[in-house]
Amino acid sequence: MSEHQTLLEKLWSRNEILRREDGTSLLWVGRHMVHEGSHHGFAKIAQRGIPVAEPGLTFAVVDHYAPTRGRARIEDPNIGRMISTLEKNAETHGIRIFGLNDPRQGIVHVIGPELGLTVPGLLITCGDSHTSTHGAFGALSFGIGATEVSHVLATQTIWQKHPKSMKVTVDGTLGPAVSAKDIALNWIARYGADGGRGHAVEFAGQAIRALTMEGRMTLCNLSIESGARFGMIAPDEKTFRYINGREFAPKGCDWNKALEQWATLRTDTDAVFDRDIRFDASDIAPTVTWGTSPEQALPISESVPDPNTLGEAKAAAARAALDYMGLTAGRPIAGTPIDQVFIGSCTNARIEDLRAAAAVLAGRMSKVAGIVSSGSTPVKQQAEEEGLDRIFTSAGLSWVESGCSMCVGMNGDLVGPGKRCASTTNRNFRGRQGRGARTHLMSPAMVAAAAVTGTLTDARVLLEGRS
Repeated sequence: MSEHQTLLEKLWSRNEILRREDGTSLLWVGRHMVHEGSHHGFAKIAQRGIPVAEPGLTFAVVDHYAPTRGRARIEDPNIGRMISTLEKNAETHGIRIFGLNDPRQGIVHVIGPELGLTVPGLLITCGDSHTSTHGAFGALSFGIGATEVSHVLATQTIWQKHPKSMKVTVDGTLGPAVSAKDIALNWIARYGADGGRGHAVEFAGQAIRALTMEGRMTLCNLSIESGARFGMIAPDEKTFRYINGREFAPKGCDWNKALEQWATLRTDTDAVFDRDIRFDASDIAPTVTWGTSPEQALPISESVPDPNTLGEAKAAAARAALDYMGLTAGRPIAGTPIDQVFIGSCTNARIEDLRAAAAVLAGRMSKVAGIVSSGSTPVKQQAEEEGLDRIFTSAGLSWVESGCSMCVGMNGDLVGPGKRCASTTNRNFRGRQGRGARTHLMSPAMVAAAAVTGTLTDARVLLEGRS
């Protein structure tokens, strides 16, 4: 192994139990998060009569199917069945569950960090692709499939091939109303939805260090949309301050020991990456998607591209996307009418995100209907203490309970066929928010601006003169 190691190499060796001759590693899983979609994994170990190997390291969360309204009586039997199945599996195996009535309930990738379950150095897995969110804490964290879920449940280990390493450096200072969401959409648009394929991405640079932990989580969350296996950011004093004192975080002497270990989790000077790319933060503007892939994105000031200018490989996909989205090449993306808005998801539903949206909406009315769903019950309570909920409801938006909500629509929150939604979510695939739904991804401030104007709009204009 090289004397100068990347963060990836340090995390991998820290969690590696053994390595086969073909290079595949058996890794120890420090945290296994499960939710309603994990029922296949539980069914597999039930068929073999196998218990959960480490119930104390397994945490269940109701999020994807969590109703954001009417929780006292769930009318949809399918939703009720999915939630009750998770509850039964948790009870059977002695797993701690954060259910609908738990004051800590929320989206798994929001409450893990909130509770101090997410800490540097751990390998964290979940049957959800956006598990990469936890990499913002200097953790090795990625989504796994149903068969892998059952393997982790049964053994607390997972077999994985070591990915290549990529460093994405963003230096300089972000401009007003430019966020981590814009960084992510910008670099995915430049390098494509397969730009990170086969790699683990480490984000670094002045602009990354300046991000809050909420912003870092957003960035790592969206690393998956570049095709990367996962994303990560080296922990620093900002990371440690965020974790300190949280419910499951180390305490006392254990905290001091943990800090000593966590401080070593950074890429060594002169460590070599398989790929190294750089950006200047000043070149990044508020960004929105125009198509049906996160890579089909552009600054709000630009026009919908002509597929003929994108090269043969991407032209056909662009034509199909424009047809589905009902957009015309050459027209400015700004001013595109929308039908509704959504602020929420594991990408952008933390308190910082809600504050950013409220800064635009304060004292204004939304011209379209919309939902604001916090990432967790604690975030919802904090937002209400700060009066953010009153800003949203006064603007005419619905303030609902926490959960994945309209990001994937499993709980019944959907965008209607042919309707256009300005959304803070992570995916704009066909039908992602409902059959025939047209999704434009953007930051919370940009969604709020779209709500106020009824069109895709540059949030910077609406924030002028506001502190």
